[in-house]
Amino acid sequence: MDNSNEASSSLSFVSSHISNGSSNTHNEHVANIEIVSLNKLSGSLEKLLSDVVDYDYCDAEIVVEEIPVGIHRCILASRSQFFHELFKKGKDGDLKDGKGTGKPSYQMKDLVCYACIHDSCRPAIDYALELIYASSTFQMKELVLLFQRYLLNFVDKALVEDVIPILVAANHCQLDQLLSHCIQRVARSDMDIISLERELPYEVMTEIKSLRVQSLPESSPDAMEVEPVIMNDKSIRKILKALDSDDVELLKLLLDESSVTLDDAYALHYACAYSDSKVVQEVLTLGLADILLKNPRGYTVLHVAARRKDPSILCALLKKGACASETTLDGQTALSICQRLTRRKDYNMKTVQGKESHKDRLCVDVLEREMRRNSMSVDMSVLSQLTADDLNMRLDYLENRVAFARLFFPAEARVAIENAEADSTPLYATLSALKGNIKEVDLNETPSFRTRKLQLRLQSLVKTVENGRRFFPHCSEVLDKYLEDEMPDVHVLEKGTEEEQRTKKARFMELRDEVQKAFHKDMAENNHSHFSSSLTSTTSSSTRRESLNHKVRRK
Repeated sequence: MDNSNEASSSLSFVSSHISNGSSNTHNEHVANIEIVSLNKLSGSLEKLLSDVVDYDYCDAEIVVEEIPVGIHRCILASRSQFFHELFKKGKDGDLKDGKGTGKPSYQMKDLVCYACIHDSCRPAIDYALELIYASSTFQMKELVLLFQRYLLNFVDKALVEDVIPILVAANHCQLDQLLSHCIQRVARSDMDIISLERELPYEVMTEIKSLRVQSLPESSPDAMEVEPVIMNDKSIRKILKALDSDDVELLKLLLDESSVTLDDAYALHYACAYSDSKVVQEVLTLGLADILLKNPRGYTVLHVAARRKDPSILCALLKKGACASETTLDGQTALSICQRLTRRKDYNMKTVQGKESHKDRLCVDVLEREMRRNSMSVDMSVLSQLTADDLNMRLDYLENRVAFARLFFPAEARVAIENAEADSTPLYATLSALKGNIKEVDLNETPSFRTRKLQLRLQSLVKTVENGRRFFPHCSEVLDKYLEDEMPDVHVLEKGTEEEQRTKKARFMELRDEVQKAFHKDMAENNHSHFSSSLTSTTSSSTRRESLNHKVRRK
């Protein structure tokens, strides 16, 4: 009642004031009525929320880090479409009781993916950057100023790596306040100079260097022994420039000539951040870098690759022994880094056979599987004991499997194939130099050499399938089911006793020979038919007729 009297008296006072005022101030008085009404409503709601100790009118609660927070669903639903949809689903009666209070209880960890604070995560920053670029392009100053305020709020909360794109946007859009704030933030950080030079404009980098020098005391150890540091810095920069130019041969020469190693230059970290995936694989093949080495900021190469979100690089590092459970100084794993950089929308996007999967989801899936996978090992020495018929049989199956994988799951198949080819490149290069394409049939080559080529081809296919099973198990399950339904699995021939296996293989070879004979017979008949019809053709087709006749004779 007190509240209603206060409200009526306030409105009566305003009404009398309007009736006694002049007509020139009518609009101002109407605005005053709205302000008074809104202030009164706001005060009433504030009292409702602040008196929860004595009068708890909350009708639900959200649990945040084990602490229940009372909420009013009607208020949240009116202000947020997300909560409107959420509370609408709650009518089914499947919500948990909040610790015997009888109120519906919601877990914040279920509402917000990865327990991410969305006022400073990378997807939120990227979204604001897209809006500010668009607003600046369309010369909408009000929106530019609005989003500049959002980004100013991000700068002190976000990781320094996520401040870099804000700084670049501020410099591009000429937002002096935001630019100055970002420069101060980056200058105070421990981000290395080489990475900053790689990502920032020259004039901005110069200012950051100047601020860092000013912050150093005169007697700082960094000011001592300048000459050796400069010499090492020159060698390191040459090594990194070789990576920028994708020249691994030059990299080898520089390593031979200099006392600086790949680890001294953190060259593998740099390659994982900026180089092409094939260059990263070539550097890994050198075997000169410590895959578990941490840079001064506590990042392993896998952490750096997780920020880049390239599935090919992640798979290559994991195959070489990178540890997915290794943490940064602040306790982040490669998986948690990748999750924070991935939008929930992209991760939950439905996978469609034959279309590219989102690479962010691929990266998260790869790292999740690696965190909980069981150790896998395949004895490749078994390949040397297989007969030519066994090799052909396995090749038929594996080549079909890889072909279907490329058709159904292009992105996943490409990653698996690239990593398998990276392992087999030296072998293929040697054979190619001697005999050309490994798939070509040379009648002059020895049976042993031909078998060796088949073994190498089979080894590459097996590695491709292994990569698929290791990093993309769901895709592999789809392929398993499809191949079981559509064609005989080669592993079926290996089941049963030795006698049963021999019988199955013999029957399989008979069927294959019959199919090949029928195929060659059809080809020969087609060639004869073409040859006969060509007898009535013009002189211009005589050359083709001779060629067909030659093919028939060869059959």
